[in-house]
Amino acid sequence: MLQTATVNLGYGITAVDIGLGLVALAVLIGPFTVKKIEHNLEAFLFVMGVLSVTIAGVWEMRLVEEAVMEPVVKGIVPAVLVAGMAFHYGRSRAQSAMSYVLDNTSIKAVAFVMIVGLGLVSSVITAIIAALLLVELVNCMPLERKDKINLVIITCFAIGLGAVLTPLGEPLSTIAISKLQGPPYNAGFFFLFEKLALYVIPGVLALGVLGVLFTGKATKQECVTMVEDTETLRDVGARAAKVYVFVMALLLLGAGMKIIIDKYFTAIPSEVLYWVNMLSAILDNATLTAAEIAPSLTIGQITAALMGLLIAGGMLVPGNIPNIIAANKLGITSKEWARLGVPVGLVLMLVYFVWIFYIPFGPLAG
Repeated sequence: MLQTATVNLGYGITAVDIGLGLVALAVLIGPFTVKKIEHNLEAFLFVMGVLSVTIAGVWEMRLVEEAVMEPVVKGIVPAVLVAGMAFHYGRSRAQSAMSYVLDNTSIKAVAFVMIVGLGLVSSVITAIIAALLLVELVNCMPLERKDKINLVIITCFAIGLGAVLTPLGEPLSTIAISKLQGPPYNAGFFFLFEKLALYVIPGVLALGVLGVLFTGKATKQECVTMVEDTETLRDVGARAAKVYVFVMALLLLGAGMKIIIDKYFTAIPSEVLYWVNMLSAILDNATLTAAEIAPSLTIGQITAALMGLLIAGGMLVPGNIPNIIAANKLGITSKEWARLGVPVGLVLMLVYFVWIFYIPFGPLAG
């Protein structure tokens, strides 16, 4: 542990707390204020992850091994690599299929079905595969770049929400189930579906409607990509490597920030923690889940914590693996994502806050 960890600056705040707070601030504002950071986001987040672990003084071989292996063991990088190769060789068939669908169906109907379909099925096929499918589907939609970006962001919100319904969907749901599998909840495979479907499914449907509103008129162009359609296998490998660094960086950030998460978050009232969980927009929500969720919490507190994490995860690129995959593949910048992601996320946060805490049948109402 670093010596600074013992320096108390008053009110229980230490130099380590301040250092980690500054790192979190840099992660939050850096990509929007410095162009070099925006264009090298993976490297920047990796440096911030290393810095946070160093400040916290939690370096150990287990963490290094976990950071190196986790992106591969969890299947994130292999999925990106294999799907990238499959889409590389099968793009022409995918484009032909999408062209046929668009010739017989309105593009707004396709957008709605895509958002809702990927949002709900992500809990079965995983959020990673859903994001990869999203990329290829959007590539083939005859829309202007701005409309494609809006559609991708809204769909990633839906994927992030829907994936929580089973432990297969995303790491957050896997960790939540593992933390609650003992008494009093004895959480099984469908536990999160039973407790959160009431909130998740209407949210995914609402995002489908929102996506329709943000879908412009179809252009006359054929299926094209948002970036040059000259991608080689080398590019596929490079993208997988970038995702690898991104995931490793988020894991290191989460490990470094765990000190302040454990110290401050666990004592925060549910209503406040719900909003504090907007940090999920820049931190690995699985780490926050591991720190916050415990069998001692009521089902209402669990619901509030998880919904806050899920919604905030869609606001910025680092907030969720689907965001990272889609933004990297389609060349969406941090500013472009935040332009729609932040306002949509804030509106959803407000709506769900009222629903969870104040609507009569909400879990914490009254």
